[in-house]
Amino acid sequence: MGPHVPSRPTLYRADCAGRADCGKLAAMPRYALKLEYDGAPFAGWQRQAGVPSVQARLEAALAMLEPDIPSIIAAGRTDAGVHATGQVAHCDMARDWAPFRLSEALNHHLKPDPIAVIACVRVNDDWHARFSAIERCYLYRVICRRAPLALEAGKVWQVKTRLDPQAMQKASRHLIGRHDFTTFRASICQAASPVKTLDELRVEACPGPDQTEIRFHLRARSFLHNQVRSIIGSLARVGSGAWPPGEIAEALTAKDRARCGPVAPPDGLYLTRVRYSGNPFAPGAG
Repeated sequence: MGPHVPSRPTLYRADCAGRADCGKLAAMPRYALKLEYDGAPFAGWQRQAGVPSVQARLEAALAMLEPDIPSIIAAGRTDAGVHATGQVAHCDMARDWAPFRLSEALNHHLKPDPIAVIACVRVNDDWHARFSAIERCYLYRVICRRAPLALEAGKVWQVKTRLDPQAMQKASRHLIGRHDFTTFRASICQAASPVKTLDELRVEACPGPDQTEIRFHLRARSFLHNQVRSIIGSLARVGSGAWPPGEIAEALTAKDRARCGPVAPPDGLYLTRVRYSGNPFAPGAG
């Protein structure tokens, strides 16, 4: 059985004044948005009092178009400083907007903040950005070099020593599959269970003349709070030679947060894709 999708209230359309069928109830049109953002200026996705957030900024842009829209809901609540190239959210509008015009209007009102609507489609009323998702994909970027980063600062984790990608890939195999990830989740994590299934953890080395970039590709239905950054920080201990690859298996089995390596910084983390049983952004799907 799939996750429960909360029902939403059925509202009167705002544009039915004077029509014979005005007394009939109709659901507000729902739109899916694919989003890209630089997480550095924000305290994360979720709206919080007194600090800037991606959600609050999007809702402010939506309010410029329709003042009484409900809140916008995302597939994943990224933490402070975490970026996205494929975040997905949905919103309900009173007017029946053409998706292209809605995305153009939002992008206009989002300026100058580093948030962009890169795709917008109309979806069914029961489609939900969070609960309809069947997979989330993350990328974590590390650049190994001593010289300061002139162009990539804030977009990657800079490590000034060499990391061994083969050792990290060997260690990562212990984490694939269904496990209790207590060791690799934040102490403030609110998930009901620490058990998750990690479907992919792939280490990709991209050597260059002056540096080596290491990319970690992770894929799962859902993740625990700080799970990705906790895993990357622990794998970096393996890559530096401080831990043998088997230490990852021992840390996982211990189910003890104290056995986790240092949590990697948010700078290198990107939510790259959210997958659904039917891709709402595929040509002809909307």
